Amino acid sequence: MADDFSQSLTPPVSPFAADSLYELTPTRPPCFCCSEVKDDPTGALSTEGYTARGSLKRLLLRLDPAPADYETDTVDIFGFPWVTETALVESTKLLFGLFRQTFFKLESLVQSSCHDFGQAGNLHYEAEDLRQQCVSFLQYVKVFLHRYLEPSGCLDASYSHPYEELEAQLPSALLEELFGIILLIGRLKDLPANVQSAFTIHNQGKIFPPSWHLLHLHLDIHWSVLEILHLLGHKMQGQVVYAHQFVNLTGENLTDISLFDEHLCNLLCDLTGLAIGKFSKVRPTEALSSHHYLCTCTKELWVLLMYLLEYRNKVLRTQSFWGYMNSLLRPLVSGKPAAEQFTGLPTHCKDPLGFTWWLVTHLAMLGQYNILDISTLSIYLLCVRMHVHCCLSLCLLWEPSTSAVSTLWDYYSKNLSASFTVPWLGMSGLGTLCKTPLALLEQARSCCSPPPLRSPGYTQLYRSANSFHIFLRVLALCLAQDRAGGVPQRQIKGRIYSKFSPKKMQELSEGGLMNFLLLFLVVARQVELEDVASRACELLGCLPSNCPPAHRSLVWRGQLSLLLLFQERGLDVGAQATWLASSFNDTAKEFYNKTTEVSRRLALWGPLGSYLEGVAEVFETRSCCQPSCLL
Repeated sequence: MADDFSQSLTPPVSPFAADSLYELTPTRPPCFCCSEVKDDPTGALSTEGYTARGSLKRLLLRLDPAPADYETDTVDIFGFPWVTETALVESTKLLFGLFRQTFFKLESLVQSSCHDFGQAGNLHYEAEDLRQQCVSFLQYVKVFLHRYLEPSGCLDASYSHPYEELEAQLPSALLEELFGIILLIGRLKDLPANVQSAFTIHNQGKIFPPSWHLLHLHLDIHWSVLEILHLLGHKMQGQVVYAHQFVNLTGENLTDISLFDEHLCNLLCDLTGLAIGKFSKVRPTEALSSHHYLCTCTKELWVLLMYLLEYRNKVLRTQSFWGYMNSLLRPLVSGKPAAEQFTGLPTHCKDPLGFTWWLVTHLAMLGQYNILDISTLSIYLLCVRMHVHCCLSLCLLWEPSTSAVSTLWDYYSKNLSASFTVPWLGMSGLGTLCKTPLALLEQARSCCSPPPLRSPGYTQLYRSANSFHIFLRVLALCLAQDRAGGVPQRQIKGRIYSKFSPKKMQELSEGGLMNFLLLFLVVARQVELEDVASRACELLGCLPSNCPPAHRSLVWRGQLSLLLLFQERGLDVGAQATWLASSFNDTAKEFYNKTTEVSRRLALWGPLGSYLEGVAEVFETRSCCQPSCLL
């Protein structure tokens, strides 16, 4: 009869199945992992990381860190079964002792690992298992705090049960253990060279050396310590947690707030130090295409820190992420000693200001929301193309800043006749190629419509445009904020007008005059065209009558470009055409005058021919203008 019955009544469930079939395998906790992530310009992070798995979101929303896990009566930690609801209270020191022991095993594995490829697989899986044990324990601590920790009263109060006394001591004991872990792992900057070298392992395979696992465990621990301290502060409902045993032994105060801030500052300092090391190998032409992080895990760590600190700033009124970065970077730019909390930052940086622009720009790309006014970064402008390119990036990511434009304009107004070219990049921009009014107007249009951020055209802007042309894009963005002629527009326009005088106009070189014309074309496109054109004509009238012929060609070319702009808007071109015709007639009379020397006639023929070609281009572009008004 027994043979007539099958063990499986309703597959796959069977009353005869082993109990192990009913045990749910715990979900693998999130961790830093860059083994399957390529450097994606769209910003994709690892699917196993804290962001993609929703760990960060649950932390900020005060939700259970792992709602589907640790639901059974017992939990396996470091190979031993523990009572889920009491283990952390009853065995705090023992559990953290096992954590340290497991961490030491992984460190020993790194030191003893050899280059035998036959053992690579075994070493990988052993190191991965040790790391997962540590990460799983830290995840259990987070879950325990969220589910079971309740704020208690005075520690001196009498308790009816020994467990209640241990439970009341847990926050203080946990704080001391976290402090011990921080001392155990040390700082990222102090990691041995063979461990730090794992940052450069970018193969897409499945087998990694123990050093790779140890390095990423360091990142897991650094972030988890901040998570646990944040959770602890939330669960204690504003009560400050003191490490009582530490205070009794050393006489120094150690609180959850001070430990969070100290660990955070050290972590930001170390990440910035790693970025400084990478910046030393970045060429200026690659500034925006070369990231500040060494692998996508450090990129994700920056993102986690940014969002956590901004959340704490809004809810707890603590310092924001950009406040910390400002305190960290300001001394670096000014050459002053670093603040006391930011110890260990490398003192040697090839270009502190350039590095600051570079780092802030890439960090802003990670955040992509307006947190800090660019003016609070204390801009110290140099004529470096990368700096202005970074400024343009920040204006696209955040909002254009009037104060930033004013600072930039103060520099360019004093150096308007400079070439702004980088010798090894060749002639940049179209300044020397705008030989027709339409080409000049098209360049002004391109300055008013920068390519999308991260597009190939934007990345190549560093090579295709000089720093003044990039500044014009920043200016156009700022003027475009208020097309109704608001206060920012009037302020900027007034600052631009105030920098020009008859003496200034007469001192402009050919390149300076080209920059002047392009500047006023950009401003004219963004604000009141008639007012800007009138001011431009007034200033151009300050040029001496015997100015070089090349200057005369540029003046006419710029005037014809303004005329094209008038026609685009459907405005009356009479005043502009009259001014042009009068200037052309004066030059033509000099050309035909019998007393004019031959050399002078040859010099004047260039501007006259250029003018006639420009007028023909205007006629071809727009049919509403009568030839007689320009000749």
